Amino acid sequence: MARDAIRFWRNGQPIEVTGFHPRTTLLDYLRLQERRVGTKEGCAEGDCGACTVALGRVRDGRVRYEPVNACILLLGQVDGAEVVTVEDLAAGGELHPVQSAMVAHHGSQCGFCTPGIVMSLFTLYHEARPLSRERVNDALAGNLCRCTGYRPIVDAALDACSGAAQDAFAQAGEATARALAELADGEDVMIGNEARFFAAPASEASLAALYERHPGATLVAGCTDVGLWITKGMAELEKIIWLGRVAGLDRIEDANDALTIGATVTHADAYMRLAAIDPDLGELMRRFGSAQVRASGTVGGNIANGSPIGDLAPALIVLGSTLELRQGERTRVLPLEEFFIAYRKQDRLPGEFVRSVTVPRLKGNVAFRAYKVSKRFDEDISAVMGAFKLTLEGRRIAEARVAFGGMAGIPKRAPATEAALVGLSLDDPSAWDRATAAIARDYQPLDDLRASAAYRTTVARNLVFKALSETASGETGATRVIGRREALEAAE
Repeated sequence: MARDAIRFWRNGQPIEVTGFHPRTTLLDYLRLQERRVGTKEGCAEGDCGACTVALGRVRDGRVRYEPVNACILLLGQVDGAEVVTVEDLAAGGELHPVQSAMVAHHGSQCGFCTPGIVMSLFTLYHEARPLSRERVNDALAGNLCRCTGYRPIVDAALDACSGAAQDAFAQAGEATARALAELADGEDVMIGNEARFFAAPASEASLAALYERHPGATLVAGCTDVGLWITKGMAELEKIIWLGRVAGLDRIEDANDALTIGATVTHADAYMRLAAIDPDLGELMRRFGSAQVRASGTVGGNIANGSPIGDLAPALIVLGSTLELRQGERTRVLPLEEFFIAYRKQDRLPGEFVRSVTVPRLKGNVAFRAYKVSKRFDEDISAVMGAFKLTLEGRRIAEARVAFGGMAGIPKRAPATEAALVGLSLDDPSAWDRATAAIARDYQPLDDLRASAAYRTTVARNLVFKALSETASGETGATRVIGRREALEAAE
């Protein structure tokens, strides 16, 4: 028997909600049902951060608070979590430390975005990590302040978030962890009927059976894209299956030669594991959306969504990654590059879902490079995403794997460019032109509001040259925006 209600922790009490529409967002529940209107709706697409709230879940034996965009998070996704909003922070008539710091440093401007900023700082306050101005900037990248009041906000963060958390939430940490453990009953959740439902299976077997029975249902992991189908596309999604409770899909298996990432592993949890393969993967993940997006969005969802501008796919393709998929009792494995067929079309059978992606580690004399080019440095979707894996024999390229996102209807390799790279000497830049020119034979680029086809072609050619230049010199900092920023900060 499946449970017909979701359960979560709120202000020290268990809350049970049933009978809601599958498309109900957490923001609508908070504002329309609880009447907690401190959480604002700004963009309704997970971009501005005005709707930021915190979800607490037990990780590594303690409650970890993460920021999420309530506007695109489905209500059903908070099952088993503690929900914290800006109204919950003050206790005993006194402001929370981050609120007090915001007041002391004049961090609030017009005030509309302030509740979301405070909630992002609340999660930063509870992180047990060294704090720097750059770390604060990363934490606030998903909160857009139109009043441009970031300096006092950052000062407030540095003031309030540098020590160990000592608020009421930290004091209640053990009790909250026990309460959340009691909510984790391991039961399937099914709210609705066969015609319209929100389902949250607790096991792979339940997921496989349910999805095979309802292959037209929408699978949701983090909902960072599907949420926009609802808020912006007004999609009439009547059957939603959330994967966040499926035991085992959130595992990371770290072997000597490869990293296997379960489909529901979030970008936040995959961040450091991928960065360990190569620093460029770490920088790519640091710029993947915002802290809110990384806390909700998943590696499997980014791939299964099949977006032509998804950041991860080109990088994982050049690394030779493979996908494992499951349909009913059957599983199969295929190279990631073969998964993408055409725009928004993947090699996925009805009722089949992504179980995991396996990413090989770099071996031998190999240079890996990944570049994201976007209009805005932080929290933006790529106009062009390029990835390169060059196997070297001395100073000569013996093998090349190149893939781009944003250049076609799918993320795909560049065979003509790869062929032109093989045999090139890193000491002969005059011969590199044939590799940069080959881009024109590999792609007929997209031409849309994000970037023109001509711009994308020029950028892709330049990225080929950039990869060769960095590989030849062994230097990356001088050619990166992030490198220049770090150099300037070090000089201050």
